[in-house]
Amino acid sequence: MSGSHAPAETGVAEVAGVAFTPTEAAAAIALGLLALLISGLMGLLLADLAQAGRLSAQGIGLTAMLEALSTGVVTGAAGIVLKPVRLRAIAIIAAVILVGLDLATTQVSGQGVMLVRGLAGLPEGVLLWISIGFISRTATPERWAAILFTGMGLTQLAVATGLSALVLPRFGANGGYITVAAAAALAIPVALFLPRKLGAVTEGGGETAGAPPLRGWVALAGTLCMASSLTAVSVYIIPFAVQAGLSVPIGRTAISFGLACQMTGGALATLLAGRIRYITVFYACAAGFGATWIAYALHSPAWLFIAMTGVSGLAMFIAGPFLVPMTIDADPSRRAAMQSGAVQLLAGALGPLLASLAVSDQNVHGALILAAGLQAGGLAVATILYRTTKKSPLP
Repeated sequence: MSGSHAPAETGVAEVAGVAFTPTEAAAAIALGLLALLISGLMGLLLADLAQAGRLSAQGIGLTAMLEALSTGVVTGAAGIVLKPVRLRAIAIIAAVILVGLDLATTQVSGQGVMLVRGLAGLPEGVLLWISIGFISRTATPERWAAILFTGMGLTQLAVATGLSALVLPRFGANGGYITVAAAAALAIPVALFLPRKLGAVTEGGGETAGAPPLRGWVALAGTLCMASSLTAVSVYIIPFAVQAGLSVPIGRTAISFGLACQMTGGALATLLAGRIRYITVFYACAAGFGATWIAYALHSPAWLFIAMTGVSGLAMFIAGPFLVPMTIDADPSRRAAMQSGAVQLLAGALGPLLASLAVSDQNVHGALILAAGLQAGGLAVATILYRTTKKSPLP
């Protein structure tokens, strides 16, 4: 991507406006990491609630759907209607509310879990809106998105490993949500280092608010399909392991290994940014997803189940950042790019929702067939956009 300014030695260039300081950039990315931390832990925490009899198998998908839906709706709506000012105060208020809701999760069951986690998505969406606002204003948004993805892989891996080894076996899901609350509290001091406001998206000073054009909506639809296919599968990793005759600890190990590979995938995406076409990345990663889903369906042994979960995690975080340049190619105004993160969160809602309709307590493999169809639809949209967009030479 090309921006309106070259990166300065002491700052991070914006597409328009004054460059961010390194401290401001770090705070904006850190806020996104804290907002997205729960997305990598849902498979662990919701499965533990189900094992404790506080949630059904269908409830796993519905709860994940509600939290991701509320997060995505708030992130997207804020990107359209809100001006990014007084960001420090907004972030502090959102963080305090999120801590309270994480703690409240320890006191509820069944529909109460769904309600509280759905509400938790609201402050998570506000925090993520600030982080995405920063990324969309940089000269190379796919690189900054990859940095966010890499950091997300690292933080989710660390917390998931700690939960699996130390917290969940002894304290159950309640201990997990208390840990998540403690992490959310870190957003309060981080907020003090945010920029007070963000500049315009374009050099001409265009408003950050506004809906994308038709091609931008088409790109977002492709994003929704591809990302939904992954979330439809990821929230059922432990049930897949159990139905393959494997133990719950094997499923937890697979999730942790997948998160470790996500970190590697994000780092690779950072290196590949600006050097490879997004369509090439999408097809290569789709092959990895397909192989993983086949392994889940065939009741693989533990080593293969864990290894293929890692392949899927690697591919997920390579592909994710390249959804941003796809939307920019389709909509150079970057209004669609402003919505890309929100749509990926909505995919975190749509995938589990559709999967909850395709699974039962006895058989969760319907989620795999669903995921294959969604992935194929998303690839079709990406292919059409790629073939109908004027190509510029790669550097």
